[in-house]
Amino acid sequence: MAQHREEKTELKTFSEEQSSLWLIALGPTIWALHFIACYAATAVVCAKLDRLAEDGWLLRAMIGTATAVALALIAWIGWRSWRQWDFLDDRDHVHHRPVTEHRHEFLGHASFLLACLSFVGVLYVALPAVFVTGCV
Repeated sequence: MAQHREEKTELKTFSEEQSSLWLIALGPTIWALHFIACYAATAVVCAKLDRLAEDGWLLRAMIGTATAVALALIAWIGWRSWRQWDFLDDRDHVHHRPVTEHRHEFLGHASFLLACLSFVGVLYVALPAVFVTGCV
């Protein structure tokens, strides 16, 4: 009976950690997809669609929309990670013991920091669309 309870607890812990690992990978993945989409769209518009590249408003609107969606998704990931980190609950920022709680909070902490980095990365990817007026 005790072994069955232990296996059930272990499966629950594994499923929580698996979702935490997805949160860690999702922020940088959104950043990378945003980067690829913005630069591919710019390359296609500037190389093939001369009439759209003259004023660039459509390209800027596409990049702005993609940026808003990416930032919203990354902000949601950051919020979920912040809740998982649970720093404000116990003000414990040290996760050095090999126990389930520390692993869970460490994964939330790492995911939160990666979400912050990805948020800034998306802003920097979109920055040229603000300053560059046309294709060169």
